Amino acid sequence: MSSDSKKLPLRPNAIAWLWVFAFLSGCAVGPNYKRPIINSPATFRGETAAGETSFGDLDWWTVYQDPILQSLVREAITNNYDLLIATARVEQERALAVQARSQFFPNLEYNGTISRGRNELFGSLFPNTGVTASSALVSLNTFWELDLWGRIRRLNEAARARALASEDARHGVMLTLLSDVASDYFRLLELDRELEIDTRTTNSFGDSLNIFRQRMEGGTGSALETSRAEAAMADAESATPFVLQEIALTENELCILLGRNPGPIDRSKPDISGLLTPNVPVGLPSQLLERRPDIRQAEQLLRAANADVGESVAEFFPKIGLTALLGRVSPELSAFSLGSANAWGMAAQTTGPIFEGGKLVGQYHQTKAAKEEAILRYRRSILFALRDVSDALISRQRLAEIGDHQATEVASLEKAVKLATERYLAGKANYYEVLEAQQQLFPAQLNLARTQRDEQLVIVTLYKSLGGGWQENR
Repeated sequence: MSSDSKKLPLRPNAIAWLWVFAFLSGCAVGPNYKRPIINSPATFRGETAAGETSFGDLDWWTVYQDPILQSLVREAITNNYDLLIATARVEQERALAVQARSQFFPNLEYNGTISRGRNELFGSLFPNTGVTASSALVSLNTFWELDLWGRIRRLNEAARARALASEDARHGVMLTLLSDVASDYFRLLELDRELEIDTRTTNSFGDSLNIFRQRMEGGTGSALETSRAEAAMADAESATPFVLQEIALTENELCILLGRNPGPIDRSKPDISGLLTPNVPVGLPSQLLERRPDIRQAEQLLRAANADVGESVAEFFPKIGLTALLGRVSPELSAFSLGSANAWGMAAQTTGPIFEGGKLVGQYHQTKAAKEEAILRYRRSILFALRDVSDALISRQRLAEIGDHQATEVASLEKAVKLATERYLAGKANYYEVLEAQQQLFPAQLNLARTQRDEQLVIVTLYKSLGGGWQENR
């Protein structure tokens, strides 16, 4: 038996051991991901009572209990173009993750060539003493890269992280959409209330004008009283077109969020004060890391940047792969069907860098710098989140105080208007007292309505800042 034949039984074993080594090799070069240490406070600034329960854990339909608002939110989630665009981006990132995962599997291709010519073979120039002949080639080729250094695993890790980041970005768009719809809806309710106040104030000035006219006609009043009353009523009437304009513009803005053509928005009566939420626990600052979409997105992008570092390190190592082919080949078409035309082969190949002019080193430093940027963005997103929650909490407290004072002011001015009118009719006061009380009451009522709107809007802002409202359906 020849020496070559004695070596044949060893080849399958060598190949098997190479496969085993490839499967069992769990080493992936580069750093494994670890969440950066975050120095988050124990409580939010402006928080009155600490606790683990958070307002952000509530479903949006339990926070916004107005049936009309709930219907608008569902319509926006279905039709809003920004959300549809974000969903398309998620599908793109998922498809890229599938492409990255495909590198784990062997690549199988087919190839075929049939040619006839002179001094050619398989469609290429080949000297054959000027003979005209036919040739044929049909083959299946496969290649599989052994992921010894974890390059493919790092590519997949980065692709998965970016896919998850796109999903978190979609959640962020949904949360912003929900808050924008609620904010526009509450602004509409407040504008409806302003319109109601304008109408009531105009009627009040009109009543005063009628009284002044009657007294002037009876000889007990003056033209000055009537002129001042007419001016006050015209001033109140001039506010109505402005409010109607704001209503129309806000409706158009809300229609865009709903994916509708501009038009009117059906809504409930302007009783925004009844929608205020009495209790809004915020929970622990550490919970923001798991709930808020922009923080989750920033962390997934950091995870992807970390995997990119590992992939750039793996580029310094050789790529080892297995190739195989199976087919039929014959330089003479007449011999293509014979057994001698069968062809097969197996091989292992390796490629690796020797000199790249600094390209691989530059790629490595680039990925390291990108990872550092991702860390900074992640930390910054957390700081912004803490600030957003704190701002909302402080604003809510101060707006509640302002609202209490304004409510007292409005009640006092309403009483003053009533008393001034009675005193004027009894001849105990002049017209100036009546007009002054009415002119003070009108802006006070508007300020109270706007403060109550801002109180509701700050609840929307707080809910958004806490990362609530991801769920799409009940």
